[in-house]
Amino acid sequence: MTGFQPLKLFFVFLGGLLLLFVIAPLAGMFLETSPAEFFDTAMEKEVAGSIWLTLWTSMLATLIFALAAIPFSWILARKKFPLKRVISAIIDIPVVIPHSAAGIAILGFVARDTAVGRLGDHLGLSFVGTPAGIILAMAFVSIPFLVNAARDGFLAVPEKLEKAALNLGASPARVFFTVSLPLAWRSILSGLIMMWARGMSEFGAVVIVAYHPMITPVLIYERFGSFGLSYARPVAVVFICVCLVFFVFLRMLSTKYENADG
Repeated sequence: MTGFQPLKLFFVFLGGLLLLFVIAPLAGMFLETSPAEFFDTAMEKEVAGSIWLTLWTSMLATLIFALAAIPFSWILARKKFPLKRVISAIIDIPVVIPHSAAGIAILGFVARDTAVGRLGDHLGLSFVGTPAGIILAMAFVSIPFLVNAARDGFLAVPEKLEKAALNLGASPARVFFTVSLPLAWRSILSGLIMMWARGMSEFGAVVIVAYHPMITPVLIYERFGSFGLSYARPVAVVFICVCLVFFVFLRMLSTKYENADG
């Protein structure tokens, strides 16, 4: 045990360096922004509109695609089928490819001269330069977070409980909604939060599909390119504060229900 103390202190030191690496740039940005700049920026109509657009499009992207992602995650967790590993790898592709490339791929899929684009026009729905396009771009880059978290949650559910419910006469649908889903909900909720947060922070894919209307990451980039760091920094600080408020609230809410169940 005596030889463990120096190693433990060394690990703590490395952890401290890592935390400093994360905290220092953010702290510097906040310290460089005066309260007057912060509140003036927060009151700007363009900034407030972009933040609201970012929040609701990322939330809608999460909710819409969760309808398919959660059942699909159960399939990945419970069923054996050909090319399962390949399909799991495909799900992770949006995480590893450059997001500008993801934006180009999405644009090529939903542009007005494509089958999807023409179908959208026929239905009165355009994907380029609209919130619908923003939702698609956000969902594309963030869906792996939900699928992987939900799959891990379903894997943690004892399969014998599902089989017992089936043997007692419950239908597969009832087993899913009354056994599998409730027992995996913590992981699913964590995946939903991470998908929402990742979608909200997306820039590369969104800026190609829909530069306008501007979500906040695009607005930050636009102001930085046009006016420089001092003009973009307050927008970034305001947006980070809004994100932290929502993220902390959702995490606290999930922890509250977890403690109540525990």
